Amino acid sequence: MKVYKYTKTVRYWLITGLVMLIGQVILGGITRLTGSGLSITSWDIITGVIPPLNKQEWFDAFELYKQTPQFHKINDTFTLKDFKFIFFWEYFHRLWVRILGFIFLIPFVFFTIKKIINWYLIKRLMLVVFLTALTASAGWIMVQSGLIDRPWVNAYKLTLHFILAILTIAAMVKTIADVYQLENKSNKNKNKFVAILLVITFFQLIFAGLMSGMKAGLYFPSWPSMNGKLIPKVLLIKNNWNLHNLTNYDSFEFAPALVQFVHRLLAYIILALVVFYYFKKRNTLYTKAIKWLTTIYLLAIIQVILGILTLVKIKTGIPLFLGILHQLTGVLFFISLLFLYFSLRKKASNLSST
Repeated sequence: MKVYKYTKTVRYWLITGLVMLIGQVILGGITRLTGSGLSITSWDIITGVIPPLNKQEWFDAFELYKQTPQFHKINDTFTLKDFKFIFFWEYFHRLWVRILGFIFLIPFVFFTIKKIINWYLIKRLMLVVFLTALTASAGWIMVQSGLIDRPWVNAYKLTLHFILAILTIAAMVKTIADVYQLENKSNKNKNKFVAILLVITFFQLIFAGLMSGMKAGLYFPSWPSMNGKLIPKVLLIKNNWNLHNLTNYDSFEFAPALVQFVHRLLAYIILALVVFYYFKKRNTLYTKAIKWLTTIYLLAIIQVILGILTLVKIKTGIPLFLGILHQLTGVLFFISLLFLYFSLRKKASNLSST
């Protein structure tokens, strides 16, 4: 059975797509931390490409923003200059996904027509396209949740949007791993431990989304304790454990305390597992796998340090640079962990041309 060989152009195109997806997640983080996500109150796929071009158009856009709860409850002192700043980040976030669509879809159609890619890769990429569209749809649902009564988007909807973006990235990583035929040709190493680590990391990413959506870092900006306590007192009160407190996270600190506590705990668990696995396997894995193992080892340490620095540097809000760097490192850790997993599998997916 002949294995399908992909051109360098196709391989570089896939890597470009992955980089663009990472960029989209990071822009989403910047949009979130700058409070820009609700600055554009409509979703126009075609006309939304063009920003306001004159004073009247800027005035009209600003007037629409003035009708939002965020303006009335938080940003009622905003000038047009302030509005332009938050508008830029949300606009750039939406523009990026449109550019991603062109960079991805046009070559995809061309490669398919010219039969440069086979049916297996077509199916894999259709999944990526579907997940990207689903992520964009969840993003608009998320934005709408902050345009009615609340001055911020719903934390659970934000987390759904973020996790769908992570799943899109995971699907792209799987595709690249298959195209590059990452696999373990020997039977010495297995990836069960890495699979467990991946599951734990995925749950950590869910709590990362909740941390962001609930602004949980602002409630306990200290380390190693949480405002002087190993376990926040609010979590030790039995009556606080109810659905009402989980959904009304804006008015009571139970949910933010729970989310930050679990997020910290998972970080310690992941770091311990990575360090253990690194020192156990660093001299036994084959060359490609050891590179990914070393990468996750370094990223895990850096990520924990960034998380601590982000917390202790909080004053009136999450520090933008540290917050974004923390998010980027987390995404890169997950991607590297996926590549390590695929590097240790017994056989790459079927890429045969027959």
